[in-house]
Amino acid sequence: MDFYSYLIEQAKKDGVQKLVAGGIVLNDQRAILVMTRKLDDFLGGIDELPSGHLENDETIAQALQREIKEETGLDILRIESYLNYFDYFSQSGKKTRQFNFVIIPTACSRVVLTEHTAYRWQTAEQAVANPKITDEVKSCIRIFQANENYKKI
Repeated sequence: MDFYSYLIEQAKKDGVQKLVAGGIVLNDQRAILVMTRKLDDFLGGIDELPSGHLENDETIAQALQREIKEETGLDILRIESYLNYFDYFSQSGKKTRQFNFVIIPTACSRVVLTEHTAYRWQTAEQAVANPKITDEVKSCIRIFQANENYKKI
């Protein structure tokens, strides 16, 4: 069993009903892509990382490729690492698990938003200090930050 299948299997054992893949998209300076949700959307106005649900029989890697492309217009060069997951209840009340990864796109020169009103590139420090980012996402960013600091040792 591969790692992605293991993550899905564990989520199902935990009673998770909906799976989401997303994470930290980095530019060449290793700044994080942060996007603002539309005000009339579920959790409208928050800042978040690109993410979206897995479709039927789709792997986590396939969902990441599709969702990053759909939400930002960016193509994924590689998935650098797995960070963590967090659980929440979706708008429809389903127990949802979001798997978070560090994602390197092929190029960052042109972000095209389709589901958000704005985007910005923030350092990990700026993102953690951003009051519009949820605690769950901040936890993901802190793990990324700790890994980045470890690489410098």
